[in-house]
Amino acid sequence: MDLATQPALNARPNAPYWWRLIATALSFTLFGVGGVLLRIVVFPLLSLLPGSALDRRRRARATTSRLFWLFVQFMYRSGVLTYEVEGAERLGRPGQMIIANHPSLIDVVVLIALIRDANCVVKQSLWDNPCMRGPIRAAQYISNSGSMDMLDEAAAALQEGQTLIVFPEGTRTTPGQAPQFHRGAAAIALRGARIVTPVTISVTPTTLTKAEPWYSIPARRFHFHLRVGHDIDPQSFAAQGPAPIASRRLNDHLHQHFMKELGLDERSAA
Repeated sequence: MDLATQPALNARPNAPYWWRLIATALSFTLFGVGGVLLRIVVFPLLSLLPGSALDRRRRARATTSRLFWLFVQFMYRSGVLTYEVEGAERLGRPGQMIIANHPSLIDVVVLIALIRDANCVVKQSLWDNPCMRGPIRAAQYISNSGSMDMLDEAAAALQEGQTLIVFPEGTRTTPGQAPQFHRGAAAIALRGARIVTPVTISVTPTTLTKAEPWYSIPARRFHFHLRVGHDIDPQSFAAQGPAPIASRRLNDHLHQHFMKELGLDERSAA
């Protein structure tokens, strides 16, 4: 059964702490080893297949998506997590910019697992990570350098009809604090997106956050909940004034949406 169509998976009994710790270690070991094998074996072999540069990129993205799906399944079946996905059938449309909050280490993994041919803005440091640079480079993801070139590249990808995943926070949310969105994501949306789709992610209890090492697992398995929101037309904001004003208003709209969806109030953002 495909991850994109599965209902909530939370019926299994909670595995013992010691087993979940071992399973978590196995999960990230498999992730790391898999990333290296992709770089030195799988992607070089895929590059030998006939086809254009676009075909090679699509194959790399589809392979990465499928392996991320298997990674999530391993974490579920080994008792590390349960998950629930609402509205995944509305992800992956041409020119769609997916904007998500970022509470945990595996947010991008789950989103890419749901979309077979997605682009993604990723942290610049991951381009040199031995476990991640293979998939990142082969799939031609975009480096979050913060430069104008990055904004141009992301907007161009949307204009070409690619689906683009962006985390406006730029890094994982600090536990206990509200998400803080950088305006660059809104600027990209105004310049290139046909539609903007907010995706709210919650992890209960919190784990794999910015402040925690992978082995600091919660007392019980965690539940990963992903909810796809209603589409936003970026042009409705572009018509409200010059680019800086439109960008600020779209960014404020997105921030308020996530605050509401996460059950936070404006005092939390102070």
